[in-house]
Amino acid sequence: MRKMALYVSSAILAISLGAQANTKKQDLLIKLAPGFIEFQIQGAKVEKLTDSWVRVQAPRHLSLQSLEKNPAVEYVQPNYKISLMEDYTIQDPLRKAALAKMLARNPQLRELAKADNPAIPDAPQSSTGADPLFNKQWGMIDIGVTDAWKITKGNPDMVVAVIDTGVDYTHEDLLPNLWRNSKEIPNNGIDDDNNGYVDDMIGWDFVSNDNKPFDLSVDPMEILFKGGNPGHGTHCAGNVAARGDNNKGIAGVAPNVKIMSLRFISEKGQGTTADAIKAIKYAVDNGAKVMSNSWGSEGEEAGSPENQALRDAVQYAQDKGVLFIAAAGNGHKGVGYDNDTDKAPAYPASYDHDIIVSVAALDVNNNLGSFSNWGARTVDIGAPGVKVFSTVVEQGYTDTVIDKFGFKATWDGTSMATPHVAGAAALYWSAHPEKTWQDVKAAILGSAKKINSLANKSVSGGKLDVKALMTY
Repeated sequence: MRKMALYVSSAILAISLGAQANTKKQDLLIKLAPGFIEFQIQGAKVEKLTDSWVRVQAPRHLSLQSLEKNPAVEYVQPNYKISLMEDYTIQDPLRKAALAKMLARNPQLRELAKADNPAIPDAPQSSTGADPLFNKQWGMIDIGVTDAWKITKGNPDMVVAVIDTGVDYTHEDLLPNLWRNSKEIPNNGIDDDNNGYVDDMIGWDFVSNDNKPFDLSVDPMEILFKGGNPGHGTHCAGNVAARGDNNKGIAGVAPNVKIMSLRFISEKGQGTTADAIKAIKYAVDNGAKVMSNSWGSEGEEAGSPENQALRDAVQYAQDKGVLFIAAAGNGHKGVGYDNDTDKAPAYPASYDHDIIVSVAALDVNNNLGSFSNWGARTVDIGAPGVKVFSTVVEQGYTDTVIDKFGFKATWDGTSMATPHVAGAAALYWSAHPEKTWQDVKAAILGSAKKINSLANKSVSGGKLDVKALMTY
């Protein structure tokens, strides 16, 4: 293997070293050609992401063409932005203006900024009793979890990585099921397991680069005006594995499995491909068997290179046998479309990797959510994704994101459907640890209950049926 210190052509190098050079950076991802293991560009910050991919923050006047021609470079692309699929901003400009005037007159209506990175609590003592809010979880009841739980409620050794905005790891119904890194000694400032992360006890925050992947939500008024995170990851985590039979709140599909908390999307609802890659690699390398991915983009940017870096990360998961459950997408401006034929299908759900299970969103009447994408070839199955009741930050439970000043939004989205399937995969795999990922995916799709709304619009033609899955 060769170490390569890469320098651009002399003409461009002279510009990059000029005393008054433009200091703005371009954010690139570069795949190294076979045989090259290190990469440097003068005046650039280089971060190694995987054995073959590096992130390069380089001067804007650096020529991409010069990089593409260099023998050390196999592929160059932008570090594409990735976002939450749900957008709760007010679309009507008149309504937005009226609300802005009201808030200007009444600034006390804005909420105080939330504190980030609370201490990670110790695992609590176990408690028992029926979950008092379970009857509000129409989706869990609909997919038959109570019958499925007669077989198993999940193996505590089974780990699901929730790759999202983080998790409120102080939440009473999630705290008992947090994955704990047994190879790491807490708070000693040492990377005990040599995985590249210091004191990573429950996961990692790739946005802030620290060991507290807390789900930092923003003021609902900010969400209405600018968008942002309402506590997305916490809601998804509850659908996967809120603790069952603990006399608190609700239960996830797999109420005894563990949640690995990985934050790569900020409180503004935005992340990057580089951080997504690091989160995926962390999940695979640290023992997750299933990944819940409620994020993505509407197509890869026209006229730009495809997101080969993200594709390679999904391939890494496939090579290691870690199921990649992905949201099918919430349409263009909230109107669903066909991922098979649209010029901008949702990614990564529409990638052709076999390890992906792409999930559409259904309502209580088995109809596709009006926002939900579909696809006879590229969307695998449907699951509850409209008005979903689950855990939210600050010890809450709800199916409503915002209900203020005449504006109401409920927890709707393929994001909400995805963790139902991730939990189902973990539940089935807990009962059948000898199965391969191919077996698990085949069982999920093969046991799906046929419904009219997904006939010829999904691979399975149906919706998640956990009761049938467990005896498949």
